[in-house]
Amino acid sequence: MALTHFDSKGRAVMVDVSDKAETERLAVARGRITMRPATLKLILAKGVKKGDVLTVAQLAGIAGAKRTPDLVPLCHPLALTSVKVELTPLRGKSAIDIEARVKTTGRTGVEMEALTAVTVAALTVYDMCKAVDRDMVLSDIRLEHKSGGKSGVYDRAPTRKRTSKPKLSSPRKRGPMSTQRA
Repeated sequence: MALTHFDSKGRAVMVDVSDKAETERLAVARGRITMRPATLKLILAKGVKKGDVLTVAQLAGIAGAKRTPDLVPLCHPLALTSVKVELTPLRGKSAIDIEARVKTTGRTGVEMEALTAVTVAALTVYDMCKAVDRDMVLSDIRLEHKSGGKSGVYDRAPTRKRTSKPKLSSPRKRGPMSTQRA
C-alpha cells in the first residue's frame, strides 16, 4: 500500500477526496495520563487552583478535535457532527483514562480528530496540574475503532496480558563494544 500524502516526486500533498463517496464516519481513540495519587485526589476534590480539571479537559478535547486541521497540516477541515470526550478517573492506578468519539458524514475519516481530542484533553490535565505534579505521563494514545469509507471497519486487537514473565535466554558474549545480559 502506497502512502497517500506524497506525490510521484515525494512532495507532501493533501489527498484529493473529491471522488470519494460521502459515508458516515466514526473514530474512537483512547489514552491515559498517569499522576501521583495526591494529584488525582486533588482533581477529584476540585481543589486545583485553575478550576475543575475534568470539565476543562473535556471541553479542551472537544475544541481540539474541531481544530485538528490547524495542527496537522494535511488534514482536511471537516464538518464534525458529534464529538464526545469522556475522562474516567482510575483511583487504583493514579490515572485518568480519556476516550474520544468523533463522527461526521463526509469523504474522509475522523481518526486524526479523535486522536487530537484525546491528546489535547490529556495536555490540559497536565497544564492545569503541573504546579503540583510535573511527573505526570501521557501514554497509550491510540486509535481503537474506525468505521466508514472505502477501507471499512478497523478495530484494534485486544492486548494480551502476560500470565508469566518472559524467559530470558542464557548470557552470551557479544562483540567488543557490547555488554552481556544477565
